[in-house]
Amino acid sequence: MDTEINQLRTECFRALCETAGIAVTHQRQVVYEELCVMHGHPSPEEVYGRVRSRIPSISLATVYKTIHLFIESGVFREVSLHHGTLRVETNARPHHHLVCTQCKAIRDIDAEELGLTPAEGQLSDGFLVQRYAVDVLGLCAGCQKSAPQ
Repeated sequence: MDTEINQLRTECFRALCETAGIAVTHQRQVVYEELCVMHGHPSPEEVYGRVRSRIPSISLATVYKTIHLFIESGVFREVSLHHGTLRVETNARPHHHLVCTQCKAIRDIDAEELGLTPAEGQLSDGFLVQRYAVDVLGLCAGCQKSAPQ
């Protein structure tokens, strides 16, 4: 059973790489598999920690390069360009983010929950919308509990 599952994963990864125009390598496949099972918005360092258990010789630079390749090819997205560190977006559903200004945790929130109806196409000044990414800044529940009263 595990052999069949691994074979299916490999076939899916190869098809994804072919569609995205990416060369298939073992290291890229392991990084991809780890990103797919990680929850939240992992940093390259977090991905590296998990990938190293499977490929001890892999470097952090290789993980960074692989993640950047996946982002540039549209396999994954970068959460935000202004949070100070690279975070990978693995959730393909339309959503936005709750960002804690204290601990920097990032959590997904469905677009409907914010009640936003995004405009499509081109905005009045000619700006062509590709996607919406709203960051709601505040304090997470954990940081609120630890904040002095």
